[in-house]
Amino acid sequence: MSAATGWEPPSERIAALIRAGASTLIEDPDALFGEVDAAVLAAAPRRLSDDPTITAATIATDHANILHWVSANVRRPGAPVPANLSPQVLDLARDIVRRGLDDTTLNIYRIGQNVAWRAWMSRAFTLTDDPDELRELLDVTSRSIFAFVDETVAGLQELIDREREQLVRGTHAERLETVNLVLEGAPITSARASARLRYEMSRRHTAAVVWSEAEVSDQGELERAADALARAAGARSPFTVVGSTRSLWVWYAGSQEPDLDAVRSHLQGSPGVRIALGSTATGMEGFRRGHLDALATQRLMHRMPGNLRIASYEDVQLVALSAQDEDGAWEFVSRTLGELTGADADLRETLRVYIREEFSASRAARALYAHRNTVLNRLARARELLPAPLEHRGLQVGLALEIVHWLGARAPSE
Repeated sequence: MSAATGWEPPSERIAALIRAGASTLIEDPDALFGEVDAAVLAAAPRRLSDDPTITAATIATDHANILHWVSANVRRPGAPVPANLSPQVLDLARDIVRRGLDDTTLNIYRIGQNVAWRAWMSRAFTLTDDPDELRELLDVTSRSIFAFVDETVAGLQELIDREREQLVRGTHAERLETVNLVLEGAPITSARASARLRYEMSRRHTAAVVWSEAEVSDQGELERAADALARAAGARSPFTVVGSTRSLWVWYAGSQEPDLDAVRSHLQGSPGVRIALGSTATGMEGFRRGHLDALATQRLMHRMPGNLRIASYEDVQLVALSAQDEDGAWEFVSRTLGELTGADADLRETLRVYIREEFSASRAARALYAHRNTVLNRLARARELLPAPLEHRGLQVGLALEIVHWLGARAPSE
């Protein structure tokens, strides 16, 4: 039955109140977005929340749903709101299926609905203090919100069923299922996995994630970036699995360290495409461990500006371990860096590179494309801000600076 069946329009007064409340939400939706994002991500399955591309798609869909309902109530207050089945929602349906997630993932819509409804109720009490008006206002909008989410979830379920049917008819489903078994440590033998994937699991391989945080109009862009990475490491071709509509899981058996300059050169022609390299190891455990390390690298790159196009787990390993207890990591940063924590970013970056370049100001200047005197001046100022001398504390200070570099600066009060 359509949501519009038997739908009584609100009175003119209530319609005006709904339009007023919806208009204020459109003008400043960030607070509500933040509440919904936090609740949804806290309840999301680990395999979903660990992938920045799916996390971004989930958040974008939540925001789109809120704005869809609010905008509809500015135009026609209290009228039925059609389901939001935009291309963003279709992409999320594909991601849910391709990652082997079950339909309970749709519970995130109910969680978002509950948070949004509580926020709307609070807003309703600021619009009127008349009990009769408040009763009608809450009755009309509760029916509208719940019907909108019901129809959107039903439409999304239909999209998921259709996508699942299409995948089952192809080879992707078997490939993804087998890879997930290996990644989850299921009792599947190396020989059986190799036969199903047509990829030798006993070899020494390196894992990577190739992804884009923007819409990918051509999945071939990700495939070409994966090919460029494999060639740069002396491999003939990579083994790939579609992780989501915006990401590709990659493994290759190269005989050498990849030429990252060659990969960066290729990425210049693919705006928005980024590569997170995992570790290199042998066998099924190496296949699994390398992928988890690539995901850890991807999560940290996701927090960095988009101009960082490629990074390896070797670059971020210590920070990734520290970030498992982020509050503890920031306490360590504050104690180790003191006033330098909140100082000019150029001072921190200069000292970070100086430590990485084995305390050579000349090499740091070359790495930073800065004059040596500029580097020396910044280092002198950075040393003044440290709570204790740098001598004999290079390891601690270097790690603290790497944490800030990868996790982003944080206000002292956070």
